[in-house]
Amino acid sequence: MKALIVIDYTNDFVAEDGNLTCGERGQSIEGRITEISRQFIESNDYTIFAVDAHEEKDLYHPETKLFPAHNVKGTTGRKLYGQLGQYVDDITYSGEHSYEWMDKTRYSAFAGTDLEIKLRERQIQEIHLVGVCTDICILHTAVDAYNKGFTIIIHRDAVESFNPIGHEWALGHFKETLGAVVIEKWSNEKI
Repeated sequence: MKALIVIDYTNDFVAEDGNLTCGERGQSIEGRITEISRQFIESNDYTIFAVDAHEEKDLYHPETKLFPAHNVKGTTGRKLYGQLGQYVDDITYSGEHSYEWMDKTRYSAFAGTDLEIKLRERQIQEIHLVGVCTDICILHTAVDAYNKGFTIIIHRDAVESFNPIGHEWALGHFKETLGAVVIEKWSNEKI
């Protein structure tokens, strides 16, 4: 069994005017993230949108000192970006396919959430990661997945960061240190 975890592909991280945007780098993977999400959802594979959920002016959150306010609850910054957001809105209204939305408050989608329980309940052993930022939230989620014994698949053409050096470093780290499979190129075949 496998699952797709789409991490932080939101307006604040991707849109030109996002509060912590990857800009063009994040926008360049829009089509691929949408296609991978569609493949997983329409195949009834477990799909989770793990999205940062911050409180405005949270003085106690560790990211407050590192980054501008982003993905604040109740703002459009938390909405899924572009084609992916439109696709998810369409399937939500149609009720034909399902997915789960998971709020996260730390870099890793495992930290402080019930993600591991949900994966274990479904006997999922292989997780596919896409989204942003490669060297922050994707990386921390992958490290936790590795430590919990999951097989990790990273879609190189569906992850990005505002830091090109960190992005490349993380891609190498996934393979060389976490034993992840990094899918290098687009394939029309089913995942």
